[in-house]
Amino acid sequence: MQPGLTSILDQQRDFFATGATLPLAFRITQLKQLKSLLMTHEAEIANALKRDLNKAPTEAIFNEVLLVIKEINFALKQLHKWMRPKKVRTPFFLWPGRSEIRAEPYGSVLIMGPWNYPFMLIMLPLIGAISAGNCAVVKPSEMATCTEKLIVQLIKDYFTPGFIAAVTGGPDETQQLLREKFDYIFFTGSAAVGKIVMEAAARQLIPVTLELGGKSPCIVDKTADLDFAARRIIWAKTVNAGQTCIAPDYLYVHHSCKQTLIEKLQHAIQQFYSNDPKTSTSYGRIINQKHFSRLARLMQAGKTLSGGDRQEEALYIAPTLIDEITWNDPIMQEEIFGPLLPILTYDHIDEVIRNIKCQHKPLALYLFTRDRDSEKKILEQLSFGGGCVNDCMVQIANIHLPFGGVGQSGMGHYHGQYSFDLFSHHKSIYRKRLPFDARLEYPPYTSKKLWWIRQLLKL
Repeated sequence: MQPGLTSILDQQRDFFATGATLPLAFRITQLKQLKSLLMTHEAEIANALKRDLNKAPTEAIFNEVLLVIKEINFALKQLHKWMRPKKVRTPFFLWPGRSEIRAEPYGSVLIMGPWNYPFMLIMLPLIGAISAGNCAVVKPSEMATCTEKLIVQLIKDYFTPGFIAAVTGGPDETQQLLREKFDYIFFTGSAAVGKIVMEAAARQLIPVTLELGGKSPCIVDKTADLDFAARRIIWAKTVNAGQTCIAPDYLYVHHSCKQTLIEKLQHAIQQFYSNDPKTSTSYGRIINQKHFSRLARLMQAGKTLSGGDRQEEALYIAPTLIDEITWNDPIMQEEIFGPLLPILTYDHIDEVIRNIKCQHKPLALYLFTRDRDSEKKILEQLSFGGGCVNDCMVQIANIHLPFGGVGQSGMGHYHGQYSFDLFSHHKSIYRKRLPFDARLEYPPYTSKKLWWIRQLLKL
């Protein structure tokens, strides 16, 4: 943890109190500064991600740099519209007058990032915080050590600590951080740590957003395009070695197409990563020994259809398809967060809906089908954060869609304008036109006044 955290927060409160973050021009300048940081240090960012997670440069730059720049460009173009007071209707009984909603920043916000996309998942919420006019303290994950060091250095080089600061540390330092009086907390990570964050925030009544995870199902029915489905599923499950919160966690496949789909999944793995994925420069590694051991334990269930290879010293686990799984197996009791894909079979879509409803609400859900009735049933009857029909994970790339969980998979949503709204307090204003002064609400109260009130309210 950086020394002088309280001092940093005092600086941010003093700076925020000057009103310097309120003008559009200031926010635009800071967003451009963040964009410059990304564009100037693209190679360093990719190198840090390579060392932490063995991310291929193309994957790292696309996911953790270019998508962030795209979000900044959108904010730069739209911010003046987002900041305008929004006029809303005024009911007749409040005439003459006008009503509007004004967005105002919270103050100093805390952004806590995860290790799986350690750069992007700090920068995306930071865009929203800056756009809304907040100061921010960012806390990158200590597990992605190279990226953590780089973020701290870049934030120091590009921003003053009175506006944006970066701090470091592990669980003990995080507990210290959560004792501070921030105006908003944004956390991305596991549900277990999310509960700790929410409990700490509740003690000081600090509003929070929790971006968590869960077991995201991928349903493939008998009408699906199996070639296309196999490629999309394997890409989504193996990018970043499966360490993606919205990756398909498990497959739910109609019995009539299961064997064909398995063959096509195996072909897609070979097509993407060759017969020996550990030699592929496009395939990642597990973040650390702890998570490697956890995944090795989960692999013991069921029957391995393909993959299964692992090298502990290299933190390598091959893309692995697992059959003969039940809901009671350990692999179905927790989020996998790795390149293991258990396969369940179903006979009727109602069975799928019933079983998924028995689980916690997932962060994502994916459905491959040409059957509109099945699609309608799934989308209407199952609750989940977001998802795709006939694709996987790409919902996150649409700036116009909110991203976030529901229930155990999180609360609050962001991206695009949703990020601006998330980091803003929406202030209600009613402006009375003088000198008109209605008297119905004044004492003394009479039955005649009540009659007039009913008429005005149309009740």
